[in-house]
Amino acid sequence: MTNRIKHIVIVGGGSAGWIAAARIAAKNCTDDPDGVHVTLVESAAIGTIGVGEGTWPTMRNTLKKIGISETEFIRQCDGAFKQGAKFVGWTDGTPQDGYYHPLNPPHAATQIDLSSHWIRTRIKEGLDFADAVDFQAALCEAGRAPKSITTPEYGGLANYAYHLDAVKFAKLLSEFSVQKLGVRHVVDDVTSINQSEDGYISSIETKLHGTIAGDLFLDCSGFAALMIEGVYGVPFVPCNDILFADHALALQVPYERDDAPVATHTISTAQDAGWIWDIGLPTRRGTGYVYSSNHTSHDEAEATLRRYVGVIGAEGSTRRIKIRAGHRETFWVKNCVAVGLSNGFLEPLEASALMLIETAVDFVADRLPENRDSMTVLSKQFNAAFTHHWERIIEFLKLHYVLTKRDDTAFWRDNRNPGSIPEGLKERLELWRYHPPSVQDFPYHKEIFSWPSYQYVMHGMGFEADYAALPSSGPDEQLAKHCFATVAQSRQKSVAEMPMHRELLNKINQYGLQPV
Repeated sequence: MTNRIKHIVIVGGGSAGWIAAARIAAKNCTDDPDGVHVTLVESAAIGTIGVGEGTWPTMRNTLKKIGISETEFIRQCDGAFKQGAKFVGWTDGTPQDGYYHPLNPPHAATQIDLSSHWIRTRIKEGLDFADAVDFQAALCEAGRAPKSITTPEYGGLANYAYHLDAVKFAKLLSEFSVQKLGVRHVVDDVTSINQSEDGYISSIETKLHGTIAGDLFLDCSGFAALMIEGVYGVPFVPCNDILFADHALALQVPYERDDAPVATHTISTAQDAGWIWDIGLPTRRGTGYVYSSNHTSHDEAEATLRRYVGVIGAEGSTRRIKIRAGHRETFWVKNCVAVGLSNGFLEPLEASALMLIETAVDFVADRLPENRDSMTVLSKQFNAAFTHHWERIIEFLKLHYVLTKRDDTAFWRDNRNPGSIPEGLKERLELWRYHPPSVQDFPYHKEIFSWPSYQYVMHGMGFEADYAALPSSGPDEQLAKHCFATVAQSRQKSVAEMPMHRELLNKINQYGLQPV
């Protein structure tokens, strides 16, 4: 068979490069002489962004497929558990303004939509939507973990993801890939990229190791986009007319004491010109201000972040990162696939960056092209999927800004400008005034954000819905009452029984979790 895909060359390290190397190598038998071989080339002079510290629950499957134990991951990556996000100050900016987007779906989600039933009972019950339909928000608020030390690795009472140190994560993946999976690691600078007459990339030239040939090339070179842009000139499609944040200022903050609580959710706190993330790791907090430089100065942004962290973060140094919001027009051209920042980048509001890396890598690893003929078909599928993913993620992030009632600064007023709202989102919001978001609104089989996420944000921010015309009696009403009662029992039981987050992390570091 001609043009068989035997050698994968990954240009760039970091989370994107090493997740790709590990998944492809683990899936495709790199230790077999007749198997697929993986080479990763990264420059010693180019660092990683290193602030992507939030994952999705998908990371659990990724780590399992690679073969890394959860205990080792927690220990080596300064890992902690993440059960969702709390959005503070996004709706009206008052002191009591806050809601949760948990990772658990609403209770009995496959049997009943509790949205309209909650609207009819919320005043009497006094519960936020997230609290009424699931117990996980209560776990977060109480600082409780999603599992106990006796729970097997990658299992849990509640759905969960991770918070992690991105630099340590890349290091763990690198060592595991090279030592256990047979990945060839080349530390060198790429000087040029060679193409054959048909336009396919044939090899890369490196400063110290000469020519490295390959059959499929993954561009994990970050914002440099050495191949997808440098070779193929694929345009970047900006979305700064929709999402205004163009900078992030990162600051690592120590705990005041060794036994300080570790938040088990990301805290996203709205500010005058953007929002601040606050991520709890066992040894420190990762914080940062995502902001629009058209609505505040860099100096004021730093002052805002330092006011938020207080005295404890006064000595820390900040790092400014420019956000070029958008994505490539095309993501897979001939035998080059863009993964990670070369594919696209948005503000980290819902921690989609690592998840999109996983999505891209899953596609390549699980459906690795046998030859160039199959590669042509697969590239069309990949490009269609990622065009859809980026459009919907942009819409979902914009949803958080569109629903605000804040008008205290130009940043929030400008975000409500109809001209900045995608037409698809406008249409769906009009529908959702009378019909709750449902599975019918998200027909794509691997949707990034589906109807539960939209319901958590919309109801959390007080979206003005009129569901009076929907049925309010009969079997569904009885089922809804049963669901709400079940959630109330689960909420009380889980908060009473689950360990404190730091307590569990300490036990994992000391004893480890039960192997699967």
